[in-house]
Amino acid sequence: MMRRASRTLLSKFTVAVCAALLSLSVSVTAAEYMPNFKDTDINEFINIVGKNLERTIIVDPNVRGKISVRSYDMLDEEQYYQFFLNVLQVYDFAVVEMPNGILKVVRSKDAKTSNIPVMEGALLDGDEMITRVVPVYNVPVRELAPILRQLNNQAGGGNVVSHDASNVMMLTGRAAVVNRLVEIIERVDQAGDEEVEIVKLRYASASEMVRIVDSINKSQGKATAGAKSAPRAVADDRTNSVIVSGDEKGRNRIVNLIQRMDQELETNGNTRVVFLNYAKAEDLVKVLQGVSASIQAEEGGSGQNRRAASASRDISIESHESSNAVVITAEPDMLQSLEEVIRQLDVRRAQVQVEAIIVEVFEGDGTTLGVQWVSEQGGGTQFNNGIVPVGALGVALRQAEDETDTEAFITDDGSVVQVTTRDEGNLTPLASLLSGANGLIAGIIDNGWGAVVQAVSTDTNSNVLATPHLTTMDNEEAFFIVGQEVPIITGTTTGDSNSNPFQTVERQEVGIKLKVTPQINEGDAVQLTIEQEVSSVSGATAVDISINKRQIKTTVIVDDGGTIVLGGLIDEDVQESVSKVPLLGDIPIIGHLFKSTSISKRKRNLMVFLRPKIVRDGVTMNEISHRKYNYIRAQQIRHQQEGGSFLTDDEQPSMPGWDDSLALPPSFEEYILEQQKKEDN
Repeated sequence: MMRRASRTLLSKFTVAVCAALLSLSVSVTAAEYMPNFKDTDINEFINIVGKNLERTIIVDPNVRGKISVRSYDMLDEEQYYQFFLNVLQVYDFAVVEMPNGILKVVRSKDAKTSNIPVMEGALLDGDEMITRVVPVYNVPVRELAPILRQLNNQAGGGNVVSHDASNVMMLTGRAAVVNRLVEIIERVDQAGDEEVEIVKLRYASASEMVRIVDSINKSQGKATAGAKSAPRAVADDRTNSVIVSGDEKGRNRIVNLIQRMDQELETNGNTRVVFLNYAKAEDLVKVLQGVSASIQAEEGGSGQNRRAASASRDISIESHESSNAVVITAEPDMLQSLEEVIRQLDVRRAQVQVEAIIVEVFEGDGTTLGVQWVSEQGGGTQFNNGIVPVGALGVALRQAEDETDTEAFITDDGSVVQVTTRDEGNLTPLASLLSGANGLIAGIIDNGWGAVVQAVSTDTNSNVLATPHLTTMDNEEAFFIVGQEVPIITGTTTGDSNSNPFQTVERQEVGIKLKVTPQINEGDAVQLTIEQEVSSVSGATAVDISINKRQIKTTVIVDDGGTIVLGGLIDEDVQESVSKVPLLGDIPIIGHLFKSTSISKRKRNLMVFLRPKIVRDGVTMNEISHRKYNYIRAQQIRHQQEGGSFLTDDEQPSMPGWDDSLALPPSFEEYILEQQKKEDN
């Protein structure tokens, strides 16, 4: 037994010596540890800890380095594990525990994207990586988040995220740091002493009282910068009350002011000048006069005709166009009712931007083929469906030929002399006839017979595209036209004995027209009253000119941002004309020599697309204008880059860059300083 005990003691001593040489951890008891490491590779350190704790540890390849640490205290298993976490934290590494119990050692900055457990409370208070979701009740999280980020190690795996919709903070980091941030949030998230108090008015108007209170708070805003927020006042026009919220001291001050101002007027009449922001004073006066008449009629219907007649004399509603204001003189109750009507009508009206795409596609095909015969002795064929008349062509050819004439003269010595003269032919009839011909014209003349063959094929394609944009207010008509004014004769007048004749001419607009009246319904739907027209000059007639016209007039309902097609105007026309000699024109193959055929086909398609967009604020309108402005400016820059070689970029016009700020001219002192700097340079 002694020998066996000696061998066991020697074996333990040998293991301890080897452990000291390798700088390994020395375990005194099965449950206690005294770690001691000097210039030990961190991967070896992790392996030793994993073996002692009997835990599986996966090490990231980026985990490298050496550590030196020593403990003079005996550590139990929990303390030993926390010691392991503390050492890794010092060297900027972290441990992430997986649900299956496996530990992963990664860099601290990579730990926040790993599967970090979400803790409900302060269950851990060491260097474990955890995530906590903390609801905030009294403080906006968007204001609290920047402060917490300064207290958390963002570069070392910590993260602070705020969710404004639910007013919740999401904290990620080491347990000790996260718990400290949670404690800070709980201390800051305290309800203030702000309460709400309702002051019911007897004589004054709630809206006017709130305006006065807001003016006082605004004037004192600079003096109270950095202190608690000023008390707020909101008008409830339905009950003619003022709702005051804020701390007790400020709230009492506002309530005392309201009660002192809510006093009965010394006279029954009162005059008020109301400046309008959006509505027109002239239009609003008509509405207010109708409302006041209705109120008087209600009072008269209840047996107070005498009082209504007296009130009608006391009410005066006038408009001041220069300042866009309404001047009202009435009793306090009537004045309060009219001010409520003004408040509800004098609001910013929504606008509607209508984008239209007008597309017209026209296709036309035509073919003409004919043969005509003529004989010098008389007779022939004559077709007029697009074929040059052969008879007229023969007459024009004869008129174009030169004519010669020979005359004999007797001289003084009695001899006879013959003189030949040549008259040039008239080419005008031939030129006039051929000017209206197109295609191939070929002819032959032999032994008194002549033949003319004409063949022509036409193909017409046109594509008209217009994209007009209109922006107008709700229930306001907008009109857009791109075209020209064409003179049209409307009448002819002559004087007595047909003397001094003159014509009356009227100019008609021809081009692309678009007239839209939008009406915004409840929700996001827009009702559009549309008049759309596409017209063009077709050509001249015997009387005047002819105009092609396609028009649509309709009323539709479209959702905000939706696209609607108004319909297509389709016109398809096919015509075939055959002129032939009876019997001879019906002979197969040979019959084509005795007939003329003309075929034409036309097809026209017009489509109109509309897309309305509701613009309720100036920010949206500014974004739309900015986008359109940059598009036009980009087109100008592209033309500058692709422009003529004889012009420089400075000589070509272009719009300046978009600038939301207002550029004011420099002051006199700034101008003098700028000129001095230029002279010095």
